[in-house]
Amino acid sequence: MLLGVAGGIASYKSAWLARLLVKAGAEVDVVLTRAATEFVGAVTFEALTGRPVHTGLFDPGRALDHIKLARAATAIVIAPATADLMARAATGQAGDLLTACLLAAECPVLVVPAMNDRMWAHAQTQANAAHLRSLGYTLLDPDDGVLAVGEGSGPGRMPEPETIFAHVGRLLEGNSSLRGRSVLVTAGPTREPLDPVRFLSNYSSGKMGVAIAAAAWRRGADVTLVAGPLAVPVPIGVAHVSVQSTTEMRDAVGSRIGASDVMVMSAAPADYQPASRAEGKLKKTGEPRVIELRETPDILVSTRDARRPGAVVVGFALETDDLLANARRKLEEKGLHMVVLNAANEPGSGFGVDTNRVTLVRRDRVEAEQLPLLDKREVAEEILDRVEELLHGL
Repeated sequence: MLLGVAGGIASYKSAWLARLLVKAGAEVDVVLTRAATEFVGAVTFEALTGRPVHTGLFDPGRALDHIKLARAATAIVIAPATADLMARAATGQAGDLLTACLLAAECPVLVVPAMNDRMWAHAQTQANAAHLRSLGYTLLDPDDGVLAVGEGSGPGRMPEPETIFAHVGRLLEGNSSLRGRSVLVTAGPTREPLDPVRFLSNYSSGKMGVAIAAAAWRRGADVTLVAGPLAVPVPIGVAHVSVQSTTEMRDAVGSRIGASDVMVMSAAPADYQPASRAEGKLKKTGEPRVIELRETPDILVSTRDARRPGAVVVGFALETDDLLANARRKLEEKGLHMVVLNAANEPGSGFGVDTNRVTLVRRDRVEAEQLPLLDKREVAEEILDRVEELLHGL
């Protein structure tokens, strides 16, 4: 990775971005503009990356650094990109090492602007941003928030390093049949109210669905995550629709399913809800209490007719008995292309843990495919690999 740092106050965040890239396994070459060295020192980046930092276009013995660095880079990230740097890059200037690297590069480029909100809003800056995008660069819009001391708040803040890091992953993903597709993912439990302070639910954390949503976004999809209460953060880049009850999840899915090319229904909606909700908190009486339950709506069945023709639909089955038989029944009854089956009583699998052992049951395959115990992020990638196969086969 080539990390270019221009001269803005946000450059202090770039040190943490370098650290995130190194922790992910990247070799990071840092190029500082002369102005950047006024804000952050080269020694900081050298300590974080373990590699020499590059600053001058004409330093002795480094006359061809702009060519070597550009050739070696899998991707270039400029963070922060100041208004001045954007203007020079948009007009093809090469008066310093960083802009010279851009002209010599053939790899993907991510530009992360950071400046005062009035500078960002200026017509010339907006024209430069549009031109950089027309050159094929990926350009993030700045965040809206507190600016430098005394400047108030507005659009101009550099996104946080974790956000930039996520976009680097998306930039590096390469060609995927999910790129540009609309993907709908459900995740987490639902809650069915019993009284004003209690509800029926289950142990789902939402980790599996969140991992799938994040992986689909990295592959270039436009992802909507419809989720009940989650125990993990919503992934960067993913549109989030928060719901509580199974009925709310059904309605949210039903209103979006017709526009979705892929649906991965990994949520664990409650199967039952109280037949009636108490208006006041139920008090202990010292006697057994009978609570009548009724079934909640079946989301996959009730939204089946609204699916887009040709869409790939994946369901999940968490079972305790007759695992394969129940998964194949679900495959047929709910009109699915694939069921992701896992056992509720297997250690390291199912709810609340970071790993999962799943069996993939497909409509187009006679034999089920059992995967080993994997991190849920790895399981998500395996599921989406099969989704891409299904997209090619339909």
